[in-house]
Amino acid sequence: MKLSILSRRLHRWGAITIALPLLVVICSGLLLQLKKQVTWVQPTEFATPDNTPSMEWGTILAAAQAIPGGEVADWSHIDRVDIRPAKGILKITTKNNWEVQLALGTGEVLQVAYRRSDIIETLHDGSFFGDPVKLWLFFPAGIALLGLWLTGLYLWILPTLTRQKRARLQAREQALP
Repeated sequence: MKLSILSRRLHRWGAITIALPLLVVICSGLLLQLKKQVTWVQPTEFATPDNTPSMEWGTILAAAQAIPGGEVADWSHIDRVDIRPAKGILKITTKNNWEVQLALGTGEVLQVAYRRSDIIETLHDGSFFGDPVKLWLFFPAGIALLGLWLTGLYLWILPTLTRQKRARLQAREQALP
């Protein structure tokens, strides 16, 4: 079987096979590209002039516990605490995706908002659906996408290669007496 025919078949069937996981990756990727611009995806980061942390851990936990809907009883309900000295803020993210931003110097609550970017990231890499789906559907879809890129590149270059080959053959025929 010729490479061009094989490439077309692999390209066609590969595209159909990975259409759904690729749609999820593309759509979630587009949202993630805009996460700093769209507050629906990720809350806007505030800034304060004080870049030195001066609050105690109890203040941080109390701020997280005050989140309506945050469901924080103790430290086990907090996913992470990010300190951004350049912006003068501390961000608390709960396990159920609520975010609290505190002023580093005073501990004042600057913002409480729901954070969707982490959920979108888990959709993007397939882990939202569980490790088996991530490893046995999204990973092979990524490999197939690489194959689609390679076969598509070949199919895109093929007409140029064919024209060059025809020109060489035509030049050789004209050169013969």
